Amino acid sequence: MRQKEIERGGADRKKERHLQTCFAVRGYGATALNMKRDPLHIKMKGEEFPMTLGRDVSGVVMECGLDVKYFKPGDEVWAAVPPWKQGTLSEFVVVSGNEVSFKPKSLTHTEAASLPYVALTAWSAINKVGGLNDRNCTGKRILILGASGGVGTFAIQVMKAWNAHVTAVCSQDASALVKKLGADAVIDYRSGNVEEQLKSLKSFDFILDNVGGSTETWALKSLKKWSGATYVTLVTPFLLNMDQLGIADGMLQTGVTVGSKTLKHFWQGVHYRWAFFMASGPYLDDIAKLVDEGKIQPVIEKTFPFSKVPEAFLKVERGHARGKTVINVV
Repeated sequence: MRQKEIERGGADRKKERHLQTCFAVRGYGATALNMKRDPLHIKMKGEEFPMTLGRDVSGVVMECGLDVKYFKPGDEVWAAVPPWKQGTLSEFVVVSGNEVSFKPKSLTHTEAASLPYVALTAWSAINKVGGLNDRNCTGKRILILGASGGVGTFAIQVMKAWNAHVTAVCSQDASALVKKLGADAVIDYRSGNVEEQLKSLKSFDFILDNVGGSTETWALKSLKKWSGATYVTLVTPFLLNMDQLGIADGMLQTGVTVGSKTLKHFWQGVHYRWAFFMASGPYLDDIAKLVDEGKIQPVIEKTFPFSKVPEAFLKVERGHARGKTVINVV
């Protein structure tokens, strides 16, 4: 498969950029990911390399395993591989059959390579964790924090495809982009206190938080109380806890944190949830349908040739995303 895309996140803030870009570049989450790769690997330090970076891929099937029934050589497909597998910044990529989907016919491989990872991350938060879909989203008030990056720009579009009212939080220079994608209202976090700006608006049914940190201390106040309103954050301490505390203590601390927050906010009349990226070919089938119907379009900030991979990663680390950064291997 060809046409690879850098793993990117969706916020304008430093913390989320750190979480999204540091998985492989700086070793963030190594404890958990090594355990997932091989339970014995955690005892064999120094043997993690070489490691191939990248999560998204769009390309042509070269060969199929004997048990693969739905794809054949020559099929144009796209996918996002899990973080514990070797990545996609290479000419050939090995993926599982259940991680692959037929590429949207309306997109080039370069365009398609910009979507799978952020689309599946947003889909996990909105649909699988948040419970929203095309049948129950009409008229719901949605707030997206960190709306101008990869996850945010996808989330705006899918929510609008499902007829929700979307308020996007981003910097002023990204407002034209998010409005073009369908946002009904835009809040510039640089123009003043976001919490104060939100107080002048009606409460929300759903909040997608791509920012994390202190954001949730005030953003949760903007949800409708006792109405099934849900707050879903993509910024969690799970991997960091395991890096700092070890596997057992890290998992315990994470469990205590999510349990206490969930219970606390439940008694305050709202649902608090964490969401993670999930690799899934069937979910990509649903997303591909929305793309080919013209309801989702890729948002690509810049494309780099394979020879300039270091420059691409430097750009990613500088942050202030306006969509995705793509690497063309061919």
